[in-house]
Amino acid sequence: MQFGATPEQDMIVETVRSFVEQEIYPLEDKIEKLGYVPKDIADDIKSKVKAMGFYAANFPEAVGGGGLNHVEFALLERELGRGSMALTHFFGRPQNILMACEGAQIERYLAPAVSGEKMDALAMTEPDAGSDVRSMTTTAKRDAGDWLINGTKHFISGGDHADFFIVFVATGVDETAHGPKKRITCFLVDRGHPGFSVLPGYQSVSHSGYPNVILKFENCRVPDEQVLGAVDGGFEVMNSWLYATRITVAAMAVGRARRAFDYALHYATERQQFGKQIGKFQGVSFKLADLVTEIDAADWLTLAAAWRLDEGLPANREIASAKLYATELLARVTDEAIQIYGGMGLMDDLPLARFWRDARVERIWDGTSEIQRHIISRDLLRPLGG
Repeated sequence: MQFGATPEQDMIVETVRSFVEQEIYPLEDKIEKLGYVPKDIADDIKSKVKAMGFYAANFPEAVGGGGLNHVEFALLERELGRGSMALTHFFGRPQNILMACEGAQIERYLAPAVSGEKMDALAMTEPDAGSDVRSMTTTAKRDAGDWLINGTKHFISGGDHADFFIVFVATGVDETAHGPKKRITCFLVDRGHPGFSVLPGYQSVSHSGYPNVILKFENCRVPDEQVLGAVDGGFEVMNSWLYATRITVAAMAVGRARRAFDYALHYATERQQFGKQIGKFQGVSFKLADLVTEIDAADWLTLAAAWRLDEGLPANREIASAKLYATELLARVTDEAIQIYGGMGLMDDLPLARFWRDARVERIWDGTSEIQRHIISRDLLRPLGG
C-alpha cells in the first residue's frame, strides 16, 4: 500500500477543496435558511463542475465519466464532505448501479445521468422496511405482460430534483428453511410516469436544503424494459454496484470532521480566559490531540478500505468499519468543537450547530451503526463456525 498521494491525487484534493471553499461555502447560510436549493444555483454548480471535468467522476471513462478509482473517489468525497450536502449534491455523482443498464437503458438513463442531462435517486427504504430490506411491502406483479407496482417509499434523498428513480420492490416470495424470503427486483421509473407520484417528505434536522421525498405507486404499469438487471436479481445488482456507497459516507464524514476540527483549533488559539489562550489549558489541548488522532485514524481506515477495492481484495468488513468509525467520530468531533467554543458554538453565526445536526443522520442512512457492527462481527465469527 502506498501511503503517499500521487501528484494526480493531490490535484484532485486541491481542486475539489478549492471549489468547495469558493463556490459552496458562500452559499451555505442562504440554503440553510431557504431549506432548498434554487434551480439557478443548482444549474450553476453543475455547469462549473462539468467545465472542470469532474461531473460523474465515479463512472468509467468508457461511458463518459471521470474514471476515478475508489481511492481517488474517496478523496473527492472527503473534500465534498466539508461543504453543505444540499449544494455538493449537484457536483454530480450518479448512482454506480446505473452501470447495470443494458440496451436502450444506456441511452435513456445511463448516458444522460453521466452527462448531467438527468439526475437519479435511489429508492429502497419504506415506512416499515429500513435496515431489513427484505421486509419491504412495495410489490410488482405481472399483469398483461407488464408489471404493476404498488406501495410507498420514503426518506428518498435527492428525490426533489430527480428525473428518474432506481426503485427496489418485492416480486415474489420463496419458502426457505428459515421462513419466507422475498425476491427483489430493481426498476427504473421516470418522474411523471402514470400511477407514480413524488410527494414532499419529512422535515429533518439534518442537512437542511437536501430534502427527502415520499414515492407513491398506485397500479404503476411498467414494461420489462424498465427492469434494471434481472427479474428477481435486485440483490445481485445491489451488491455489485451499491457495495461502496458506505465508503462515500465515511469519506464525507472525515471531511466534515476536519472542517469542524479546524474551527475548534483556530478558536483555541484566539480565545483567551484567565489571561491566556484556552488552547494552553490541558482540558482543551488534550481534546484537540485526541480529536486529530481519531480523525487521522478514520481517514486512513476509509482510504484503506477503498484501496482494498481497487486491489480486488475482500473489503466488506473494512468498509463497514470505516463507515461505523468515521460517522461516530463525526458526532464526537462536532460535539467537542461546540464544547470548546462554549455558548457561541450553538449560535447561527457559526456553522458548528449545523455540523452537529447534520452529523446525526450519518449513523443511520446507508446502514445504521448497528448494521455495520453486525457485518463486522459476522465477518469475524463465520470463519470460526460462529
